Amino acid sequence: MQSTKSWIYALFYLTLITILLYLMQVWILSDKLMVSHHRITSKKHPNLPLRFNFDGTFKILQVADMHYGTGLTRCRDVLSSEFQWCSDLNTTLFLKRMIDAEKPDFIAFTGDNIFGSSTDDAAESLFKAFGPAMDSRLPWAAVLGNHDQESTMTREELMSFISLMDYSLSQPNPSTEDTSDPAKQQVITDIDGFGNYDLRVWGAPGSYLANQTILNLFFLDSGDRAVVNGGHKQENHQSEDIPMVPTPPPALAFFHIPIPEIRYGPFMEIFGEYHENVACSVVNSGVLQTFVSMGDVKAVFIGHDHLNDFCGNLDGIWFCYGGGFGYHGYGKAGLSRRARVILAELKKGKNEWMGVETIKTWKRIDDKKLTKIDEQILWTSS
Repeated sequence: MQSTKSWIYALFYLTLITILLYLMQVWILSDKLMVSHHRITSKKHPNLPLRFNFDGTFKILQVADMHYGTGLTRCRDVLSSEFQWCSDLNTTLFLKRMIDAEKPDFIAFTGDNIFGSSTDDAAESLFKAFGPAMDSRLPWAAVLGNHDQESTMTREELMSFISLMDYSLSQPNPSTEDTSDPAKQQVITDIDGFGNYDLRVWGAPGSYLANQTILNLFFLDSGDRAVVNGGHKQENHQSEDIPMVPTPPPALAFFHIPIPEIRYGPFMEIFGEYHENVACSVVNSGVLQTFVSMGDVKAVFIGHDHLNDFCGNLDGIWFCYGGGFGYHGYGKAGLSRRARVILAELKKGKNEWMGVETIKTWKRIDDKKLTKIDEQILWTSS
């Protein structure tokens, strides 16, 4: 009798444990898992690969220096008549308007996305700063500036976090390529900084280049600031981190801090506004020479100096400022915040689209009409 009861108890406990394990599995895998009253969902991915459109175009919106705070942080350097009602929400509205007006295929954030010293929750600020991009369901990517890490996350943590956000194509650093087995891919660790990676854009659907890379987008970490004799020097060591590929298609590069040549020149040509001295590294790490030797980088897009929005030609490569975008970043009262747009266009063959023929750019300022200014051609294949 005793042995029968023991067997029944054992069966009962075994059944109970099985049910509990099953319920835990369902709970963990369910999209209704709740942590601190926030629903946890898997990352939402954009349609990939990046590719040119049926009309042979690929449009990029560059957003430089949002300097986002808490969402309600007050504006800097605006007219006194604007100050009372001006906050981070003006930055959010500007980004939404740009997305609606230009309908880009991709958004590139080129650093100082948040102003770390103005928020005690970096993650919350990142969600708010990149919110319009995620809501648009457009693919986007970011690099860091020199203010992003001044809150509650290190640069490594920031890039890892950004890479996990909805529709983000950002990477902490590139992975080794092993097309035979994706599981064998590993993140390359012997690279200076965090946020060095290459995004590839394929040809137009239906063309013979539809499944090939015809435009590269290089994202580089231009580093943080270090105190030197009471001043600041900008640390940038991108030169060894640039992906090298044989006979590559044209490429565009995106990073935050200008290289020394932008300060010292000489420019072959300049187009746009040059309102402030260039803040750059005191160390020349050879970025320009590397780009020139590579031969594929046709234009570079930077930020950091909010009052500059010009494009300058150095040794045949255009270096273009995005212009200050965010309202919590420094500016100049009466000078509108602005954003840059880049348009790549394909060459039209007899029956189908071919490779990239033209790369153009222009800016829009944050006025009632989002006025379009300074349209120029950066490169043509001919």
